[in-house]
Amino acid sequence: MDDAQPMVLKTQWDLSPLLSGDDDPKIDALIDELKRAYQGFVDRWEQRTDYLENPAVLKEALDDYELLAKNYNGTDSVGYYFTLRNAQDQTNAEVKSQSAKFTELEIKIVNDISFFVIRLGKVAPEIQKIMLESPPLEPYKHFLERVFETAKYNLSEAEEKILLLKSQTSYANWVNMVSEFVSKEEREVLDEDGQLTVKAFTDILNLVNSQNKEVRMSSARAVNKILKKHASVAEYELNSILQDHKVEDDLRRYDRPDKATHVVDDIDSQVVDVLVDAVSKRYDISARYYELKAKLLGVPKLKYYERNVSLGNLNKKFTYQKAVELVATTFDDLDPEFAQIFRKMIKNGQVDVYPKKGKYSSAFCTSKRHTDPVYILLNFAGKLDDVTTLAHEMGHAINATLSMQAQNALNSETPISTTEVSSIFMEDFVFERASLGYSSRDKLSMVMEKLDSDVSAIFRQVSCYQFEQDLHKSYREKNYLTKEEIGALFIKHMSAYMGDAVEQSPGSQNWWVYWSHIRSFFYVYSYASGQLISKALQNMVRQDKTAIAQVKKFLSAGLSKSPKELFLDMGIDITDCNFWNKGLNEVEQLLSQAESLAGQQPPSN
Repeated sequence: MDDAQPMVLKTQWDLSPLLSGDDDPKIDALIDELKRAYQGFVDRWEQRTDYLENPAVLKEALDDYELLAKNYNGTDSVGYYFTLRNAQDQTNAEVKSQSAKFTELEIKIVNDISFFVIRLGKVAPEIQKIMLESPPLEPYKHFLERVFETAKYNLSEAEEKILLLKSQTSYANWVNMVSEFVSKEEREVLDEDGQLTVKAFTDILNLVNSQNKEVRMSSARAVNKILKKHASVAEYELNSILQDHKVEDDLRRYDRPDKATHVVDDIDSQVVDVLVDAVSKRYDISARYYELKAKLLGVPKLKYYERNVSLGNLNKKFTYQKAVELVATTFDDLDPEFAQIFRKMIKNGQVDVYPKKGKYSSAFCTSKRHTDPVYILLNFAGKLDDVTTLAHEMGHAINATLSMQAQNALNSETPISTTEVSSIFMEDFVFERASLGYSSRDKLSMVMEKLDSDVSAIFRQVSCYQFEQDLHKSYREKNYLTKEEIGALFIKHMSAYMGDAVEQSPGSQNWWVYWSHIRSFFYVYSYASGQLISKALQNMVRQDKTAIAQVKKFLSAGLSKSPKELFLDMGIDITDCNFWNKGLNEVEQLLSQAESLAGQQPPSN
């Protein structure tokens, strides 16, 4: 596409590269093809043991295994399609049924070939050493390292199959149930024009951040009623998945509830502990931020739901067209390939933009096979935060695209421990450019907007991580937690990072009900680590624009090395608490700037 021409904006997903529709006649043929491919792998390797001893044979087997991941990655384009359709409309019973059916098939497929990795992980240490030092196996070296590390916690083949088979009923179905119950809710609330209007849950959440006090109060009341309605069901849901996690931890002999996440994420528990400790010791920064925000809003204390209210003119509306232009220009300046990937996704309908009833209530980026498009889901409402969310998710998309181009299918994913670095890197540069559109008198509002993002990504997410730690610990002591007990733990940890300037108002004890992150156990540390590591990469690029080549190398690395190795390659030691404190110092400096600017402002009305 000629970049000088107006960009074609498609605001709904074009899923035709996957299937022509829900009833595509080729679905059965695609499923038959992938079943034959996976069965062919089973027939060829299940009865053999030579790949467990001979590096040359293992190379042949891994090439076959990688080809399955590249060409099918589970249920091919079919399962991917129905997963996306379900995110578009969680109220569609037929789509839900199809999605569940292909999820079940994917579990079976993974089960059928699980023997390969399980047996590989059990080879003797001396054989492991030979394999890791074999030149032909170099492309798979870190894959093998991860297999050998994970194998320390593996059960028998039969037991692994059972655990996988029951995962849908003991975990996924519970989580999906609560999410879909909440997403279906509608309430009559005040809109920005002061009119009573029926809004879907995702729209109501956006209105909670309105600068209009009456609008946000109306929306907060609605959110509180919705969450209270579903709190009892969420209580059973959360207890069920906490019990499931405990059972699996006991079976695998993990020594702490978050260990499974660390193993999967290829990150040392020590690194996460250092990060969490460093951030939690600086909660005075986030407390000062909310104290300043309350002052600027002219209130003694903020309500819990007011923590993200924008200040000043930054609450102005952005059209999606304007947001796209802003992001494209920013990416042009950073690297032409970033902009090329972005424009292609916008042009090809790979971004689903606007909120609607039944749609998944947050934002995400997802990918599947190397040959399938990367897709982004937004709930764009025209605020600056929506613009930076577009940049954030596009960061994930660029990361996924570059790693799929550079790595084989076994190395092309990005571990959770590093996946947020790319998104925050892009988000911050877009915010910086967006701030150029404001006058100097709005500088305080811009700094506060950036602080709001930093505080949420660093301090709030670490507080959430500690909430999860407390949640799992308390559950394992009591074997059941009431919604009141869960709410009390939630308030305890939210208060810890917010400080005395935020009132945990009635109803806020239930805001854990819709927080999806606490169901993806211990995932949230990656937001804080991503934010702080991203600051290091941003500084590199600001000091030397050619350093973008190092950033691209990192974004292309996928799973080819451990996160610790990747960052050491760039001179970053993530095991050093001083590294994390450097990033936290930058946040504190920005806060001091805001406090200084606030001293120059007239009193709030």
